[in-house]
Amino acid sequence: MNNVLVLLDSLNDWKPYYETNSILTVSDYLKHKPPGKESKIVINLSSNYTYNSEGYYSSLLAQARGHRAIPSVDTINRIESGTGMRMDASLHKLCYQWIQKNTLPEGDIWYLNIYFGTCREKGLERIARFIFDNYPAPILRIGLNTRQRNQIETIQTLPLKSLSDEEQDFFASALDNFNKKIWRAPRSPRCCRYNLAIFHDPAEKFPPSNKKALTKFLDIAKKMDIHAELITEEDSVRLMEFDALFIRSTTSLNHITYNLAQKAKQNDMIVIDDPLSIIRCTNKVYLNELLEREKISVPASRLIFRSNENHFEEVAAQLGTPFIVKIPDGSFSHGMHKVSSESDFEKAMSVLFEKSSIILAQEYIPTDFDWRIGILNGEALYACKYYMAKGHWQIYNHGVKGCNQSGLVDTLPLYQVPQNVIRTALKASSLIGKGLYGVDLKVINNKAVVIEVNDNPSIDHGIEDAILGDELYYRILNYFIRSLELKSR
Repeated sequence: MNNVLVLLDSLNDWKPYYETNSILTVSDYLKHKPPGKESKIVINLSSNYTYNSEGYYSSLLAQARGHRAIPSVDTINRIESGTGMRMDASLHKLCYQWIQKNTLPEGDIWYLNIYFGTCREKGLERIARFIFDNYPAPILRIGLNTRQRNQIETIQTLPLKSLSDEEQDFFASALDNFNKKIWRAPRSPRCCRYNLAIFHDPAEKFPPSNKKALTKFLDIAKKMDIHAELITEEDSVRLMEFDALFIRSTTSLNHITYNLAQKAKQNDMIVIDDPLSIIRCTNKVYLNELLEREKISVPASRLIFRSNENHFEEVAAQLGTPFIVKIPDGSFSHGMHKVSSESDFEKAMSVLFEKSSIILAQEYIPTDFDWRIGILNGEALYACKYYMAKGHWQIYNHGVKGCNQSGLVDTLPLYQVPQNVIRTALKASSLIGKGLYGVDLKVINNKAVVIEVNDNPSIDHGIEDAILGDELYYRILNYFIRSLELKSR
């Protein structure tokens, strides 16, 4: 297990097992980067994977550090969201035959424990492997409904410390065997039709695309022989009618947008934003560590943990004053505070720690505007200057009512943008994927500093399309056509 790290809530959780140098507490893994640059498998055995918990962040930062986390954030989010899964007829038959030979406890639901894709019940190995392929997690507890042909009813993670003596023995054996195998990701069915679903939320206050932009997408799509349709959460059950999904609503991991992206990806659809991009972009803690690892300039920063004793003087000594504190998954300037004093710090911590166990603190870099470089499939698409709201330090001023809540925007031809800004933006987005991104940067002493990478950047009629016009919509829609054609080959 030289290349394996096992993460635990407490080292005492490992007492029933053989001693090893490969165990580490969740807190220690978060606070200290493991030495060496080699890729590691991180087996996260935290008893709490809920969103914004330290168990959750362990899997998130493992990915940022180039480690393979089991379970991944993707798996955690699907389990937490209750995203369903169906077994095929052959597995249903296998379940039925096993039940005929075995006596089950009374009730409609029976439970199957799965350890790294294996189970103690002889004859159900194929089912255990099938479920693990879809939900790679160390220990799973599966509830199956006997009245509905053994349909999977619930999928939950099982804490290590809840195992009996016999289960501990089986888990230890499964862990040992798992370390010797390579597990293959499940394959998805193929699609062949050209229908595009554009998901939006009509009630969203700051949507990524205004109504005129959405209308433009529909009009241009029709000219390109794409059947495009606006859908909302109420239409999500129709997702499988389409070949591709374009999300035009602010994304979040514990949200319908991520669930739809995940469902689309599992069914071999072309999707923007894809679930991996959502994972990588929506959490500033992950993104900051990823950019630092790749030596891309970012504001000086540090993590603040709810489990630690935190002091204003210590943070100020490292970042200077004022500095910024923010929740990892805020958007449109929400969940951010500028801290200038100890009272500011205490007030901000009391508010932000209610939303997250980890807070990101960053140096304050005052500028008149931020650059936004729109990038599609690894190429620069548009460039904007987003100015700060009048009399405010952010682009959005949520404390003001009326028309002056956000600053002005200038859209420029790409040739008028400093080349180091475009180069840095392209490098940062390449770490995320090949989809549609908006990279926010500041220029300090001619040096481009990345503030964040957005997975669903604004495409508003009259702003981002001010230079390219209809060509902007054509290029985005053509990405879907090319991707679908490539897939069909």
